[in-house]
Amino acid sequence: MRSRSTAAAVIVVAVALMIGAVALLLLLQRALITEVSDAADGRVGDVAHQVSSSGTNGLGRELAETTRASQLVQVLDPAGRIVAASSSRVDNTPLTDLRPPAGALLRAEVGEMPLLDDDHSFLIVAQGASYQGTTYTVVVASSVETQRQTVATVAQYLAIAFPILLIVVGVAGWLMIGQALRPVERIRSRVQGIGSRDLTERVPVPATRDEIARLAVTMNEMLDRLETGQATQRRFVADASHELRSPLATLTAALEVVGADTTGKAWRELGKVMETETERMRHLVEDLLLLAKADDTGIRMRPTDVDLDDLVEGELHRLRNSKPELTVKSDVHPVRVTGDPARLSQVLRNLVDNAARAAHSTVRLTTSEQDGSAIITVEDDGDGIPEADRLRVFERFVRLDTSRSRASGGSGLGLSIAREITRAHHGTITLTSSPAGGTTATVALPL
Repeated sequence: MRSRSTAAAVIVVAVALMIGAVALLLLLQRALITEVSDAADGRVGDVAHQVSSSGTNGLGRELAETTRASQLVQVLDPAGRIVAASSSRVDNTPLTDLRPPAGALLRAEVGEMPLLDDDHSFLIVAQGASYQGTTYTVVVASSVETQRQTVATVAQYLAIAFPILLIVVGVAGWLMIGQALRPVERIRSRVQGIGSRDLTERVPVPATRDEIARLAVTMNEMLDRLETGQATQRRFVADASHELRSPLATLTAALEVVGADTTGKAWRELGKVMETETERMRHLVEDLLLLAKADDTGIRMRPTDVDLDDLVEGELHRLRNSKPELTVKSDVHPVRVTGDPARLSQVLRNLVDNAARAAHSTVRLTTSEQDGSAIITVEDDGDGIPEADRLRVFERFVRLDTSRSRASGGSGLGLSIAREITRAHHGTITLTSSPAGGTTATVALPL
């Protein structure tokens, strides 16, 4: 990139210099030629005025004394004979065939004038002048060779200076671009040295507040996310291993007891335990697979029309049968949304199971419509969740009540699964304090 940027800078400067040089030479040449032309116009006017006023007597001597070296002046009579000249070089042959009438001005450019001793280019200006009824022609020939040499000299200087200037631009560009890219190289070196085992290092942020500084900040933010994701992944794997270890240990111990018992009594006593632990493992693996899909490609939905009031009525019936010691209240109104009925039922069951475990005596379920959303609330009269922990409980394997056994307290994945399914339905789930003193879980789904 450094080489390409330097080459691009040199090319741009070279093109700009070339265009500027051409424009400069054209403007310089035009200005110099205009200056010569103006001087010739002034000189021919002066001589014509003098001829009109005093005639041609003694004019040759005066022209020789007052004419500059770069100009030649002739005065011609109507027959084309030279009656006065500023130099002996032009006192024999007329410089031009131009014969303007009195007061008129004509001009011509000639590349070579063999009648002179040199081949300089000349600008010819002729003006008619009348004296006592006779029309004379005043001719002024001005050399433009000096001006052309000036332009050529400037072009030569430019041709010499251009390569030097381009070299300077190239070297300066190379050094400046290298200086500008040095922080990028430091960032690259630091990132190259950061391994997947240790994501605590960060790239240096320049104090320039430019694009490179913003790149460094973005890289550090990315490393923060990677570090957080890695920590979450490691914690997730550790928690999952821990959760699976308990039922596996129970099953292993039970199998050893059953294998050592030849009467079959141990199987009858431990069969129910093994069945319970196996079911627990199955649910845990299914929950883990569901969360893995949510992290990878998202939870697949089979959308259809869902009557939320029917789902809630089903959970009310299940809860009253499975927890007869609880008072189950409801305020259910017909509400229909588009979604996956199996997934929404899973969300509702997880929330109801959490509420049933936390409640002292009462659980309440409601459905309603508010501001274009379907609302489901699940309330309990338990001890409640501290406000500082109401977001943390949605993390995986989080349990606030560590005194509960894993069998009675769940795996800590229910709220995580409920949040992922609700998000897949473009809804939200929040936890607030319940009027009964416990927790209210509110699910809002678009209608």
